[in-house]
Amino acid sequence: MYAALWRVIPGPVVVRILIVLVLAAAIVAALFAWVFPWVLPLVSPLDATVQQ
Repeated sequence: MYAALWRVIPGPVVVRILIVLVLAAAIVAALFAWVFPWVLPLVSPLDATVQQ
């Protein structure tokens, strides 16, 4: 999968690396902006599973 993605990205190696870094940063930003806040009420990290 990564090899296929690498072949699809245009440009020389330096440009490809920059494009991959920008895409990775955009994915991480989208996770923090939309996915993690949506999952937080479902997970509820404040509910402890270990009783004292």
